[in-house]
Amino acid sequence: MTVWKTSMRNFLAHKGRMALSAVAVLLSVAFVCGTLVFTDTMNTTFDKLFAATSADVTVSPKAAADADDFPENGKPEALPASVVAEIAGVDGVEKAEGAVVSMAVTLVDSHDRNLGSDTGAPTIAGNWTDNDLRSMEITSGHAPRGPTEAMIDADTAEKHHLKLGDEVRTIAVTGDIRAKISGIAAFTVTNPGAAVVYLDTATAQRKLLGASGVFSHISVTAGPGVSDTELKKGVAAALGDPATYKLQTQKEAAAANKDSMGSFLDVMKYAMLGFAGIAFLVGIFLIVNTFSMLVAQRTREIGLMRAIGSSRKQVNRSVLVEAVLLGVVGSVLGVAAGIGLAVGLMKLMGAIGMELSTRDLTVAWTTPAIGLALGIVVTVLAAYVPARRAGKVSPMAALRDAGTPADTRSGWIRAVLGLVLTGSGAAALWATTRADEASEGSLYLGLGVVLTLIGFIVIGPLLAGGVVRVLGLVVLRLFGPVGRLAERNALRNPRRTGATGAALMIGLALVACLSVVGSSMVASATDELDKSVGTDFIVQSNTGQLIVPQAAEAIKKVPGIEHVTDYKVLAAKLTNPDGSTVDEHVTAADPTYPQDLRRTTVAGDLAKAYGENAMSVGSDYAALHGIEAGDEITVAFKAGATAKLKVAAITSDDTTVDQGAMYINTTTAERYVPADRMPTNMIMFASAQDGKEKEAYAALKSELAAYPQYKVQNQADFKEDLKDQVGQLLNIVYGLLALAIIVAVLGVVNTLALSVVERTREIGLMRAIGLSRRQLRRMIRLESVVIALFGALLGLGLGMGWGTSAQKLLALEGLGVLEIPWPTIITVFVASAFVGLFAALVPAFRAGRMNVLNAIATDG
Repeated sequence: MTVWKTSMRNFLAHKGRMALSAVAVLLSVAFVCGTLVFTDTMNTTFDKLFAATSADVTVSPKAAADADDFPENGKPEALPASVVAEIAGVDGVEKAEGAVVSMAVTLVDSHDRNLGSDTGAPTIAGNWTDNDLRSMEITSGHAPRGPTEAMIDADTAEKHHLKLGDEVRTIAVTGDIRAKISGIAAFTVTNPGAAVVYLDTATAQRKLLGASGVFSHISVTAGPGVSDTELKKGVAAALGDPATYKLQTQKEAAAANKDSMGSFLDVMKYAMLGFAGIAFLVGIFLIVNTFSMLVAQRTREIGLMRAIGSSRKQVNRSVLVEAVLLGVVGSVLGVAAGIGLAVGLMKLMGAIGMELSTRDLTVAWTTPAIGLALGIVVTVLAAYVPARRAGKVSPMAALRDAGTPADTRSGWIRAVLGLVLTGSGAAALWATTRADEASEGSLYLGLGVVLTLIGFIVIGPLLAGGVVRVLGLVVLRLFGPVGRLAERNALRNPRRTGATGAALMIGLALVACLSVVGSSMVASATDELDKSVGTDFIVQSNTGQLIVPQAAEAIKKVPGIEHVTDYKVLAAKLTNPDGSTVDEHVTAADPTYPQDLRRTTVAGDLAKAYGENAMSVGSDYAALHGIEAGDEITVAFKAGATAKLKVAAITSDDTTVDQGAMYINTTTAERYVPADRMPTNMIMFASAQDGKEKEAYAALKSELAAYPQYKVQNQADFKEDLKDQVGQLLNIVYGLLALAIIVAVLGVVNTLALSVVERTREIGLMRAIGLSRRQLRRMIRLESVVIALFGALLGLGLGMGWGTSAQKLLALEGLGVLEIPWPTIITVFVASAFVGLFAALVPAFRAGRMNVLNAIATDG
């Protein structure tokens, strides 16, 4: 009980200092728990949605099982309507109804504004069936009764202010479907953001599937007392041919749909947990600093405890109990904050179009358990070294001044260890730049990042002495005696300065590394585009939608265009000269494509690859399968017949544009693939007549205004779009890294606050001999600024080293331009000074309010 009482007394006596450390634990735990709750809630939302929308048994074409959301020709695989009657006669079947569903559509209003989601959720078109009543209910109007009527979901209607009688247009590969809104249906489960439009069955068959009397799948309802598994067996026996049909129970269909979402959710989950881990790492420095300084300030007190009989273990245990208390308080608050964070993320997703209802909020018992375990374990581990140091305090320390350094004997060991780790990490980064393969280089890069990071952390106190002196000459000496005092305070305890700077260093190192990588990617891609792209205009969809024929025809009719190039992608099975068989995609393009995209040819003649029964392959594929110009490859098109094509050219894969692409002429593809199975364009290229670039650009935009799913870009637009995409990704990463930087700022605040307490008598004496309150506050602010700049200098230097090494790996993939974003680096460095200034506001204010006589009379 003595240890417990002592720990509680000390914990409560320093509750202000502990509160700052608890905030670090709270933020880290909150991010972990918030991530888990958010992703669990998304899983719950999709589980409910998929379970509600899946029939007891779903029958679909076997060929559609592995199809993408957007089929190659824009029309989903279909089943004949006669199968519905066949299934309806099976024992145990209560009802069988044909359904039409397509996601290869775009929904627009009468002003040609896209009504689809901005978050990547699909637009779904189909016919209204009884199975839809599982997940939706008509709230106004009625289901469509003819080709001029359509029903939309309530979320889309509300978001775009649509009402009954308004006109909408559904753009499909077979043509546009104009209709007036006859009804609005609301989801009875959470809709994560999809836009849904219902058509009458005949129109849906003809326009979405391209034929009458067919369905994309059949929904089968079980009779009373019949299980889904029994129903599936009965239907399978009746249909007979398992190679033609795919049958799924409700659970199987829901699981398949969930699997398609799984990779997206996992990437989001583990990325956010990774940033939470970084915040935990930064929080460790804050906790170590807090307990180290508290132990130093209580040296005399601990010495007295040892003198009256407390053992080393009891003192050690007392500090660790304080750490447990800190971990428990921070973790409990962190779990609660994490749930709040998850709700906030759900609201944010709702604001950008992905609806997640708080009714589905999912807090599994593992979430608080993980949060509590992580928070407590990390806090105790961080406090372990200061606790051991406390246990080593001698009873004679009771006769010394509090805060006197306990030992200086192992500094050289730390320095040597830090230099060895840093040197080893630098060697690994150098090896990264010399790697011949990306996989090998990635291992060296990972090792180099870890070793240099640990090395800089270990060697931080040694670096602090030199770097702070240099920063003092450049920054602090401008402020005269006050600046020199701030410099000496920062140098007084290099270990503390090094640890505080290291906390900020980690976050800024990652910022610098990602800035270098992102800028290099953009610069490399821009350079590659300048060298290889010869076309004036590029037309494509950012959401993966194929270019419908009516839009393609509009492009080809634009005045001032010299030529337009089709670009289609066909799935095929290739049998190579070495006997290997590979599933690949073959690009079918017009002979003008080599003008639109300049490719280096390492063997043969690329122009001949667009000849009759000819093709080209990439250099990596050719090397892997021993292919030479003149060899023959058997190409079995998934949507058509089998062809024997001669390799007329081998193109270099030392590029980032169309890397690994295999080209054939569109006419060759048309020879082996039926017209109704021929894929639609994935992308189109257009070149203007000389001197008519501006007019053609404006005309293209005008012609495609009715198809808002497509973007018309010239080369400048394309480069800017690429830059914006990388910039948006980096901004998201920087936002997540901000958590680590916030924790680091708390570390600076905590260090300064404890440093002020440690120097109470000193501050009183300085005030007594004439130092004004204003000068005192400036001294503390300058000390904070120089510590922040020290951490920024280390972090930015380390990050640029990482980024430069990472760019050498990107060069192996064709991204060969290294660009250091100096404006970003300089801005971050200058901003670090303001971070230090902000962190010092409260400690400086409290120091300025000290009573001079009380401060001088303070013991220690």
